[in-house]
Amino acid sequence: MTTTATLSPARGALAVAVAALALAGCGTLPPPASGDARACGSGFESFERDTLYFGRAIPSGGQVSDAEWTAFLDTTVTPAFPQGLTVIDAAGQWRSVSGEVVRERSKLVVLLHPRSEKDDAAIATIVGAYRQRFAQEAVLQERQAVCVRF
Repeated sequence: MTTTATLSPARGALAVAVAALALAGCGTLPPPASGDARACGSGFESFERDTLYFGRAIPSGGQVSDAEWTAFLDTTVTPAFPQGLTVIDAAGQWRSVSGEVVRERSKLVVLLHPRSEKDDAAIATIVGAYRQRFAQEAVLQERQAVCVRF
């Protein structure tokens, strides 16, 4: 037996309002003030964490090979962030401009660094180089303010 519940207009509006209030709490907090070590607590520094998502499917066909990825990492990413980074293998999925769902092997690069215009420019250069070299529609960049201790 299947039952279908319907909401009155008033209850529907109330449900939407409750959902909106619940989701409002999902916003992000503002980043700590630059240079304010107290925002992170004793022994921590304020840094940015940028995670870059690199899809390895080439739109015209084929994949970015392991050798091509390593060459890109060695010649483009590592020189821009010689202090260190983390590379993670992933399986990605996204909707292309044409509306097709694309599933592909991916690489995530995690960069931890103090916020600076130089690093912002370096990240933009890395993203642009990958898009151009491997004919990518996009490279996703995620940024969060974090507190770190080494």
